[in-house]
Amino acid sequence: MRTAWPATRRATQETAPVSPNQTVPTLSDLRAERGRIIEVAGTHGARNVRVYGSVARVQATTARDVDFLVDFDAGRSLFDLRGLIADLEELLGCEVDVTTTRELRPRVRDRVLRDAVAL
Repeated sequence: MRTAWPATRRATQETAPVSPNQTVPTLSDLRAERGRIIEVAGTHGARNVRVYGSVARVQATTARDVDFLVDFDAGRSLFDLRGLIADLEELLGCEVDVTTTRELRPRVRDRVLRDAVAL
């Protein structure tokens, strides 16, 4: 039986440090990088990549990070999640959170799914 992954994971020692002066990409920026983001996600077994939160709501001026929602292929592990976070942070140059659809908490599930924008 698989233990539940944490719903999100911020940058830690496993990921490269992100500059405090980082610029968070807009939804348009993310769409321009869509191919590379999808490719990176695929190497870690993630699919159905969506953005939610302030970037998806086009309130990026208040964003501190980019929130991604993904589904993982069967058999993937926490190492895939951590690798995906590290690779997306390197690609985008900002902090990211990655949440799996399966791990959404019931109290925020509807709001996150409503806000989510496919890349």
